[in-house]
Amino acid sequence: MSAEVSLVTQLAIILIAAGVMTIISKALKQPLILGYIVAGFLVGPHLGIFPQFSPESVHEWSEIGIIFLLFSLGLEFSFKKLLKVGSSAIILAGCIFAGMFFLGITMGRTMSWSMMESIFLGGMLSMSSTTIIIKTYDDMKLKDRPYAPLVFGTLVIEDLLAILLMVLLSTMAVSNSFAGGEMIMGIAKLAFFLILWFLVGIFLIPTVLTKAHQFLNDEILLIVSIGLCFGMVAIANAVGFSSALGAFVMGSILSETIEGERIEHITNPIKELFGAIFFVSVGMMINPGVIGEHWGSVLIITIMTMTGLATFSILGVLVAGKGLDNAVHVGFSMAQLGEFAFIIAGVGCNLGVLRDFIYPVIIAVSVISAFATPYVIKLGDPALKLFREKLPQRILDRVEQPSEASTDSRAERSEWKNLLSAYALRVGLYGVVLVAILMASNLYFGKILAAVLPSLGDFISRIIVTTGTLAIMSPFLLGIAVNNGSISRSAHKLLSENRNAQWPILALMLLRIAIAMIFILMVVLRYFNLAGWTVIVILIAGFSFFIAAKSSVHKFSRLEERFFSNLNEKEMMQRRRAPVTSTVNDKMAGHDVKLDSITVSPDFEFVGKALKEMPFRSETGANIVKIVRGSRSILIPSGNEPVYPGDRLLAVGTAEQIDALHRFMDERSTVPADVAKEDEEFVVEEITLNEESHLCGRTLRDSGMRNAGCTLISVMRDGKLMTNPPADFHFTAGDAVWLAGLKTSVDWYR
Repeated sequence: MSAEVSLVTQLAIILIAAGVMTIISKALKQPLILGYIVAGFLVGPHLGIFPQFSPESVHEWSEIGIIFLLFSLGLEFSFKKLLKVGSSAIILAGCIFAGMFFLGITMGRTMSWSMMESIFLGGMLSMSSTTIIIKTYDDMKLKDRPYAPLVFGTLVIEDLLAILLMVLLSTMAVSNSFAGGEMIMGIAKLAFFLILWFLVGIFLIPTVLTKAHQFLNDEILLIVSIGLCFGMVAIANAVGFSSALGAFVMGSILSETIEGERIEHITNPIKELFGAIFFVSVGMMINPGVIGEHWGSVLIITIMTMTGLATFSILGVLVAGKGLDNAVHVGFSMAQLGEFAFIIAGVGCNLGVLRDFIYPVIIAVSVISAFATPYVIKLGDPALKLFREKLPQRILDRVEQPSEASTDSRAERSEWKNLLSAYALRVGLYGVVLVAILMASNLYFGKILAAVLPSLGDFISRIIVTTGTLAIMSPFLLGIAVNNGSISRSAHKLLSENRNAQWPILALMLLRIAIAMIFILMVVLRYFNLAGWTVIVILIAGFSFFIAAKSSVHKFSRLEERFFSNLNEKEMMQRRRAPVTSTVNDKMAGHDVKLDSITVSPDFEFVGKALKEMPFRSETGANIVKIVRGSRSILIPSGNEPVYPGDRLLAVGTAEQIDALHRFMDERSTVPADVAKEDEEFVVEEITLNEESHLCGRTLRDSGMRNAGCTLISVMRDGKLMTNPPADFHFTAGDAVWLAGLKTSVDWYR
């Protein structure tokens, strides 16, 4: 069988099995994930029913599914949102990682596994499943809950930790020792590429999409966005990172553009398709033979993993000061094994430090925990109620009180902290760009010049490459070396309050210039061997130039302004379009307060009645803060304001109250029974008129069709078809007319 036919056959089997099992799951009111996993188990290679599948093909389908799921996560949860929950997500991820890593080592040693196997087990158990949680939250409509951003932020940080962990464990497996240097280099490499991708992506992609906005229909935008996703996946793989990371990064960049919501909408069917393929591929990995042989290990690891992840997650949220409610829901959401466990287990098996049975055991644990995830999440509410009933009041008061660490954004920072933070941020960000330009110069500039102008001499080529590199670097060198933005504001304020601050501020300025000069010397010395006095002359000239270059910094500021304009473009557009929603979201961030828009159906029971006559508050608890009627907006409508069909009601409340409001509107919007009856009786029929026909000798105006419940579509006379004839048209015998309307009315005109 050819590769093309095999691919189509595999896809057909996957989708048909997924479709059948999800219908069964839906009929039994079970989570869709259950249907996908069962479908995968039934068609997988281990049962042997469908020999088309091999472990390699299962891995390929799984990889494609992860790419689209992480791309969609990036579209929904950008880096800016990650920064808003940054400290809490880092604390939570750190607690989970530390607790589960040592729990895994302890379990491994208890089961008589080797020390290296136990260390790998700790790494495999130290993160939850991003894809399982995304799908479950989507199916259960939990993405708008106040704890959802913390869950998603923690998952992103865990995925980043997983990449570092793979570097560390691979090095340990090869050298049989802890390699701290490799770990530090891995962290530095990851941070470098993340910052570079984000800076370049935010500067270029929104600008291009804005310029091309008029040409971007849904088809073109879909092709462009998926192309960018796979392009970033290829780049991430090329520099040694996972496909999932590349897909997430591109999704997060596109989410900051004005087309972000549109891209999310048009790519959603693709996400659903390949998400289903991923979860089916997870089911394919279940090996009943290995599970039966090592059921004890599977059971122990499953119980300890789910219990440990939930426990350490709850502790992490409490340490971050986010309260018991968030802690319980986050803890019960994180209780499953992540996809990176497969990858880490595969690395260990390939390096020969893990026995063969460990990989299928880990897959079994992952599948069982994934299967249980929707049910465990549903236990969050009763568990929270139980904790509040059983825990002493003094403990409840303590865990419900926000910690100082969680309210650091409200605390005032000193101007020195502001200055140093802005200083470090500027030097770090633009330093990354300069390092990237330097690397590109070393790797490509000389080769490109030699290919374009092969006849140039070596000395001239080096001068051109050096000059070109410094020219590209120049705006970013100015950005590092010359005071600008928040650095200048903080410095001026410090100088106005204390004249003695001029010396440390001067020292910081000189240090920034020194950093810029280091980059310049790195470029020059890369291509020329200079005498000591020449280096000194370059340093003096460089320092003099940067000190005198304050008047030129506005040229660089345009680059910086463009970057921040692109970064905030979507947010500013949302503020202009929905000022009420933006204001409430800003002020109530981190709380269970949600805004949602609901369009009033023409069949709504209370159409035409005043708000005070509708039991919105009593039955749902939600409050109507705005009514949009055509181009008119009614802010904080009074109780006497009526509601009409087509009105958009902006409601505010908790996630539970908003859900109740949607149910209320649906239940009270009933379709009259006679509508369905009329639809059933609607016909289009051809009638040939004779002398006795009711229409014969009459005009269309005098026929009374409209009042009778039907209308004329066309008339055929002497072989000529007339569609929608004028009102003074006369009917004659022999005309073939097409009438549309209620069957009883049409029959009357025969």
